[in-house]
Amino acid sequence: MSIPQTVYKGHGTGNDFVVYADPDGEYEPTGDEIRFLDDRHFGIGGDGLLRLTHPRHVSDLDADQVAFFENEGVEWFMDYRNADGSLAEMCGNGTRVTALFAQMMGYAAGPGGEPFRLGTRAGVKTLTSLGEVEGLGRNVFRIDMGAWKSDETKTFEVTIPGTEGSARGTFVDMGNPHVVAVVEDRSGDGLADDATLPAVADLDLVTKPVVAPVLESDQNAEFVRVDAIDREENRGVAFMRVNERGCGETLSCGTGLCATAVTLRKLTGIDDWAITVRGGTLMVHVDDKHVELTGDAAIVGRVELL
Repeated sequence: MSIPQTVYKGHGTGNDFVVYADPDGEYEPTGDEIRFLDDRHFGIGGDGLLRLTHPRHVSDLDADQVAFFENEGVEWFMDYRNADGSLAEMCGNGTRVTALFAQMMGYAAGPGGEPFRLGTRAGVKTLTSLGEVEGLGRNVFRIDMGAWKSDETKTFEVTIPGTEGSARGTFVDMGNPHVVAVVEDRSGDGLADDATLPAVADLDLVTKPVVAPVLESDQNAEFVRVDAIDREENRGVAFMRVNERGCGETLSCGTGLCATAVTLRKLTGIDDWAITVRGGTLMVHVDDKHVELTGDAAIVGRVELL
């Protein structure tokens, strides 16, 4: 087995992972091992696997990429794999869990200490440990998710096989691809007038959504209900569900939350969003250049594999 005997279980607002440290580069997992560990019936269970290692020990990084991270002063890399064993570019919730795990292992400073610079396949992400924050959790991190890219709004049609109706989706690149569809709008701005899908809470997201036209790469799909907009305070409130490529519906998706806030900003001009997912509430700030995501993380247990 190419994974260590001791692994950990963690989650970021319900988006859960098997986590382990590999400082010497001895334990790069195979696809079969990832699928076993993340299986909720025969393994530990998780939406993905987080291997904390040094950039030089990540086999899909070439020499130029390793040199880039070393020149940026990045010691640690989040080698993230989806539950189906596939590589993933980025996971916002995974970065917070990785940072908390790094604190536990003594690799990163706690609240009030130096921000933690973490390598990912989507570049360097900087996480600031905030500790306990009322309304968000006990181990809260603010992460600079970096630049976002997006096309014109509502250029895609999103449907769910077996469910009547459709909604218009907006493409957002957060280092991984997303299509965000506003399905309900309680703010009175008419943001979902073109949507005929059922209410967000009632959607069948076990079934993989279909996006047309088809993107070159598979994408995550977010379905959103806008609950309130306060233009004087430049704040909005929303609820989101997501079908995440490689694992299906998850209780939370960090890059999906960011993609949702980017889309809502494009539609409303509002920069700050409190977005609730089934795993909790997170804060997202968007400007023209980047996105900041603030939310909780937890390490819930240590597992000795037999």
